[in-house]
Amino acid sequence: MMARLKTLLTAILPLFLFHLQLTAQTDGLPRSTPEAEGVSSAGIQAFLDAAKASKHEFHSIMFLRHGKVIAEGWWGPYGPNLKHTMYSTSKSFTATAVGFAVSEKLLKLDDKVVSFFPNDLPDTVSPNLAALTVKDVLIMSDGQEPDPTFAVASRDSNWVKGFLSTPVLHKPGSRFLYNSLGTYMLSALVQKVTGQKVIDYLRPRLFEPLGITGMDWEVDPRGINTGGWGLRIKTSDMAKFGQLFLQKGKWNGKQVLPEGWVEQASTASIMQEPDAPQSKKDSSDWLQGYCYQMWRCRHNGYRADGAFGQFIIVLPQEDAVVAITAETPDMQGEINLVWQHLLPAMKKGTLTADKTASNKLQQTLSSLALPFPGKASSSPIEKQVAGKSFVLNANDGHYDSLSFSFDDGKLLLKMHRGSAVYSIPFGSSQWAAAETEKEGPYLVAAAKARGVGLPPAKVMGAYQWLNENTLQLVLRYIESPHTETITCQFEGNNLSAETRNSFSPNNKTVVTGTYR
Repeated sequence: MMARLKTLLTAILPLFLFHLQLTAQTDGLPRSTPEAEGVSSAGIQAFLDAAKASKHEFHSIMFLRHGKVIAEGWWGPYGPNLKHTMYSTSKSFTATAVGFAVSEKLLKLDDKVVSFFPNDLPDTVSPNLAALTVKDVLIMSDGQEPDPTFAVASRDSNWVKGFLSTPVLHKPGSRFLYNSLGTYMLSALVQKVTGQKVIDYLRPRLFEPLGITGMDWEVDPRGINTGGWGLRIKTSDMAKFGQLFLQKGKWNGKQVLPEGWVEQASTASIMQEPDAPQSKKDSSDWLQGYCYQMWRCRHNGYRADGAFGQFIIVLPQEDAVVAITAETPDMQGEINLVWQHLLPAMKKGTLTADKTASNKLQQTLSSLALPFPGKASSSPIEKQVAGKSFVLNANDGHYDSLSFSFDDGKLLLKMHRGSAVYSIPFGSSQWAAAETEKEGPYLVAAAKARGVGLPPAKVMGAYQWLNENTLQLVLRYIESPHTETITCQFEGNNLSAETRNSFSPNNKTVVTGTYR
């Protein structure tokens, strides 16, 4: 048995290393082995084992030490060439655009925000609004309360005017309150002074020098990048951004981003809860201080941070970067796994090669996959419903009709809404890949202009019959953290279809209809 296992590992490892070489050629990052860079393969394995046993759904990880990738993996069906929604990790890129604009003397940190938007000001400009500076916005001390992001983004077509019309209740710079619309204002500022969207302004300054391609970024109704969210990039792109900061703005020997800006942007400027007890601070990575659209971490690190567990963690003392994409309801729990397993795995110097642990790690990394949610199954109902259109009740308000067809272990769902038809395949024994214009689950789904200019969503579908009358469809949006589950109940000529998304599973929408 052991001899066969050794033979299998011997066959697998060269293939995995070949995959690493191909990936390295694509993304330009050098590769090494954990022990060569002073990291225990067993420690990384422990992290992956803990991740598997946890409630967190990991999608990818890339671990760099001394500037080299020492471990990387994607939980299928996620993969290295797919973008992933960054959510608020986008903020760190917006702040970096501000840094470039400052270095080019297009704006200053003490510039007043109102000075850039004279045509969007409220009738009365309060003293607090008049005093609001670019730096105040950078450090999340806009003085507004509560955060106006969702109200303005879903209500207004002019988000700049909506922000400036929101009362500034507190003296700017005096207290921290997370405000994604404030980050949008930084994007609007950059576009105002450069004449370019942030994504276009960053292209020659950041993206091209680092070899980042294929990125996209949502816009508001007036064509301004959303700033506080909406950027989509690959895991390797996240790692490069972290490595640029770790290298104090240098890339391939060239100073891409001013070193002084890197230092400012990664240093705490304001405390989130200055009066919090020390015991609370000691257990939280959200109370270590806020920088320029970055968070300080425990263990003297800092990070770009996005909803549901999108992290770029920079650890200067360890000369390390950890990039993670995921979907989790507990981001602190996710980052705790890094502290519990990856941090102690890092040592000074090099470590003695451990072939057994290294082979096991490479095998684990190459076989990461999320559980497949379907199973080969069928129901006599298939013949009854195939090709028929279920006309939905008008008051459900989501779709006009649904239809199903089955063929050789695959299901094709067609969803009709007005003149639009969304055709999505689902597999019963493996994922069925597709692209769709159908909007998926999203934390800022109510924002006006959502998805404008973005390509169709890449999806993977799987289905199974839970019983003779109940069909379950799982639709994974693989360039986002999220998944939809549609449970269809067939009774005679009637259909009831319940949809839940993965980040708010207790909320559901139900449509009902009758087939013709």
